[in-house]
Amino acid sequence: MIKVLIVDDDPQILRALRITLGAKGYEVILAADGEQAIAAAIDRRPDLIMVDLGMPKLDGIAVIEAVRGWSSAPILVVSGRSGSAEKVQALDAGADDYVTKPFSIDELLARVRALTRRIVPAGGSEPMLVLGEVTIDLSARTVTRGSGPQERPVRLTPTEWQVLELMARNPGKLITRQTMLTEIWGSDHVTDTGYLRLYLSQLRKKLEPDPAAPQFLITEAGMGYRLQVPPAR
Repeated sequence: MIKVLIVDDDPQILRALRITLGAKGYEVILAADGEQAIAAAIDRRPDLIMVDLGMPKLDGIAVIEAVRGWSSAPILVVSGRSGSAEKVQALDAGADDYVTKPFSIDELLARVRALTRRIVPAGGSEPMLVLGEVTIDLSARTVTRGSGPQERPVRLTPTEWQVLELMARNPGKLITRQTMLTEIWGSDHVTDTGYLRLYLSQLRKKLEPDPAAPQFLITEAGMGYRLQVPPAR
């Protein structure tokens, strides 16, 4: 059973989310402030953490930074702060996604499902994809170029990684522009295709042998993008 730690100083939200997520089969752990959250994260080792930003004792950013020091569990921010600066600060601190209050329960559950798909079962492993000289390790969340003594890390921004990870988890499959925009930036950005062109261009510069003639990050005109993985040798 997937364990979800919910951190919020509003008892009504804690109760509502405990009932909703519990009914969906999640094991729910509650914390009413930042100090309780860190203690619960250490003691209970949740698979997913949902955290508010404005809380007593320690705010949500401090909780994210503290947990990120030792845990790779996905972190979903659920906050009434809707400004872009707050979102950027939370994501830079190590959060994986951000939902603004008041939220649709269906959207929240969809975000939870998307994040929990990243969780590796105990004893399990996630695939490594090889694109020519580039290796994508989904478990370690790293990208490297070369092998052996010549291996070097490829530095990606958090958003570049999100775009690449979405494609890497669906190798060979067409991912529509609307799906990518919704998964990464939220439903308010389904028409912002310029985001995708920018990030695909950046990824091609970092991963493709010839960015002008991509072999792996393929554009399907008018539809979306596809990660073309060559067959293993």
